Amino acid sequence: MRSFVILRMALFCAAAMALDGCSSVSSTIDTLNPFSKSAPKVKPAELTAIQPSAELKSLWQSSIGSAGEFALTPAVVGESVYAAARDGTLTRLDGGRQVWRISAGQQISGGVGANDKLVVVGTPKGEVLAFHAADGRPAWQTHTSSEILSAPAVSRELVAVRSGDARIFGFDAADGKRRWVYQRTTPALALRSNVGVTLTDKAIYAGFPGGKLIAVSLNNGAALWEATVALPRGATELERIADIASDPVVEGRSVCAVAYQGRVACFDAVSGNQQWARDVSSTAGLDIGNRYLYVSDDKGAVLAFDRNSGASIWKQDKLLMRGLTRPLVIGRRVAVTDFQGVVHLISEEDGAFAARFTTDGSAIVVAPQRLGGDFVVQTKNGSIHALTIK
Repeated sequence: MRSFVILRMALFCAAAMALDGCSSVSSTIDTLNPFSKSAPKVKPAELTAIQPSAELKSLWQSSIGSAGEFALTPAVVGESVYAAARDGTLTRLDGGRQVWRISAGQQISGGVGANDKLVVVGTPKGEVLAFHAADGRPAWQTHTSSEILSAPAVSRELVAVRSGDARIFGFDAADGKRRWVYQRTTPALALRSNVGVTLTDKAIYAGFPGGKLIAVSLNNGAALWEATVALPRGATELERIADIASDPVVEGRSVCAVAYQGRVACFDAVSGNQQWARDVSSTAGLDIGNRYLYVSDDKGAVLAFDRNSGASIWKQDKLLMRGLTRPLVIGRRVAVTDFQGVVHLISEEDGAFAARFTTDGSAIVVAPQRLGGDFVVQTKNGSIHALTIK
């Protein structure tokens, strides 16, 4: 997941008076915003030749249309890939073959959530649109309280949707009726991001501004526990932003999350007791493999930590300021993508580059999605690539 702009500009500028006013704020926004047209304040690292130990090969390629200013995550269910474009186009691809392609009738801003029965997207107006997975026919429509910037989470019985005002809505998957809504107070200044929720058969896990990680009941939306990933620090509102701007990851009994200007931390998924924490700043997110936990930090480094103790294992820092996405563990390697549409494959053993693959040259701002033992990426310009490792 990628965080892309600071919201509430009036409050932001007021808080930034000690930082030479809004000109400094604009500079900060441009640094945080991968969609900014301003030149980067720090030059991204140039890619140098690597000694490949593997090969990334294309299984198939398709196109859906531009994501525009949004971060539209595709959904993978079995061998099916569901993808959306800003203009409302929604498609199902099986093995790269188009099964159906429809227009949702509205702009799509929140990526795609799906299971084998239902496909769900969100709109800038807070509308939730559900379609039948088999043929794309409309299933139901409902609404939230504000824009939807993240992909809904879909299970057999529940569709969980996060709105831009940090509320989580639980809708009945059968008919879209609202079951519950979870709401909490948030700081006056927060990152506007495409952070969503992580839905399991036990609970919903979500990170919030102020560095809080919450477990929410599937039945009624009540908070089961609350934990602190990071505490806001600093003299100004800007310095005190410590938001969790990417989805938590659940693996076994652990749920882990990372905060901007904060820490990466793992907790017991049932009790919320902290297992370990390390200082890291990230808006992109993390993934967990058999041995290690991986984080893409804000400077463009990929970090590996022991998943049980948090001990540092290695750091790959040759992708400085290249706008990395969340890592994705694929077997014994880790995939990340960047602002030029390049897919980087990294060895889990030592962080060395194993392979590269270039897409259409436009940014990839949503995390790669697992497709069995392979994976899928979607670019800002709308090209969809299914890749395998040889």
